[in-house]
Amino acid sequence: MTDMPYTPKVTGTGVKASIQRFGGYLAGMVMPNIGAFIAWGLITAMFISDGWVPNETFAQLVDPMIKLLLPILIGYTGGRMVHGQRGGVVGAVATVGVAMGADVPMFLGAMIIGPLTAFILRLFDKLIEGKVRPGFEMLIDNFSAGIIGGGMALLGLWRVGPIVSWLTTIAGNAVQWLVDHSLLPIASVLVEPAKVLFLNNAINHGVLAPLGVAQAEESGRSILFMIESNPGPGLGLLVAYLLFGPKSLRPTTPAAIVVHFFGGIHEIYFPYVLMKPRLILAMIAGGASGVLTFIITGAGLVATPSPGSIFAYLAVTPRGAHFGVLLGIAISAAVCFVVAGALLGFGRFAKDEAMTAPDADAAAAPSAASTATQPAPVTRTVTSEA
Repeated sequence: MTDMPYTPKVTGTGVKASIQRFGGYLAGMVMPNIGAFIAWGLITAMFISDGWVPNETFAQLVDPMIKLLLPILIGYTGGRMVHGQRGGVVGAVATVGVAMGADVPMFLGAMIIGPLTAFILRLFDKLIEGKVRPGFEMLIDNFSAGIIGGGMALLGLWRVGPIVSWLTTIAGNAVQWLVDHSLLPIASVLVEPAKVLFLNNAINHGVLAPLGVAQAEESGRSILFMIESNPGPGLGLLVAYLLFGPKSLRPTTPAAIVVHFFGGIHEIYFPYVLMKPRLILAMIAGGASGVLTFIITGAGLVATPSPGSIFAYLAVTPRGAHFGVLLGIAISAAVCFVVAGALLGFGRFAKDEAMTAPDADAAAAPSAASTATQPAPVTRTVTSEA
């Protein structure tokens, strides 16, 4: 497999490293295509019946983009990561079968069948390597790709699509149960610790976004887009560090606040949490309070805000829903700030703690590597041990 420039390059062994590799691989299929997601989100926000400028003609783009274009792009990217251009082509072909075999957007199906088809083609290419007579290479290459890609498309239509639809339905029912019983804030207990282990992209784009897309397609908005991407808790944590953290760290926080809240690169604050693991309690409290506020106000977004900046939030907020969205961000930031401040002793321990300040530039560079909007992606290394 080729390197994934948009996700961390994980070294080390153990369960955490394996999970990070898997999460990074899933995110690597989505992040290069974020521009397409943003395009779909903007078209949806602008032209659907509840949009800013309703237009029935332009709104016809919404369904084909979400049900065909985006899954095919993900399948192509996943295939290309496994076996280059040939893998990307067969991955895209196979994804069409998955997309047509289900009524919901097949992001998860694309993540499965795209790389799988490319892997099968790679095995075939290795099997016949050096055994094809000169002059027949192109013929064999084209027909092998066509047969394998077409066959997997049929399999996707027949089996993979329905199975993934069934799994998605189960997951959706579980999330819907949490929503119906006002228990969705409990999700923060799992989401926030996973985020600081750099699994944020996999959680958002691999789990919550597909469910949120299906929900937004029915109701025009979804709260699921805001569970992981809410910039409020990170803002509250960094402000608490600025005012109450160790004095050696305080000069690094203003730049981190700008990069996180306005730039949407949440990874910039992860080292601050990892240096003080107890601060994960503040992140959970902030995240849960934000989700609770979104539920009470009925807030939701029309698409995933990526990167998760305040500007991206405003861009994908449906008309008339800004109050609930901004209130949830503000409350989550305030709650996280208060809890983090208390855990930091409101500055009482600032002089006593001997801590090494994180290099803000070094943190910003790997964080930017996880965002597809950067013109020159940088590979980040994260060392994990069991």
